[in-house]
Amino acid sequence: MIPLGNYSLAMGALGLAILSYAVLRRKPASPDEVERKRRVWLTQVGRITDGTVIDVQELPPGTRRAATMLIYQYDVAGVSYEASQDVTYLRQWINLHSCRLGVPTSVRYDPHNPGNSLVVAEGWIGLRQ
Repeated sequence: MIPLGNYSLAMGALGLAILSYAVLRRKPASPDEVERKRRVWLTQVGRITDGTVIDVQELPPGTRRAATMLIYQYDVAGVSYEASQDVTYLRQWINLHSCRLGVPTSVRYDPHNPGNSLVVAEGWIGLRQ
């Protein structure tokens, strides 16, 4: 007969082994999924400030896929930031032809890291017409 203490120890070790396998077996998130989660998080907790569209650039395919970049500027606590956002997969929510130099926009940013920002996300658009 197996003592009760050894049985509990064996079951705990087995549970830990199964949990470790499940955690280590999980696939890492793709860059697109990481970016989607960042947009969702900023939409929920980000603060809003005024900004200005500087440019829209089409990046040709090269070492990576083709991309459409929205370049914008904004100020937080007296510090100016210039950022860009890949809006390739968000085109259905915005009219890129209306995005010209000087278009005012609202920018959502992380209050703990103001350099982390966005202008367009699923369900939120900062561009003004």
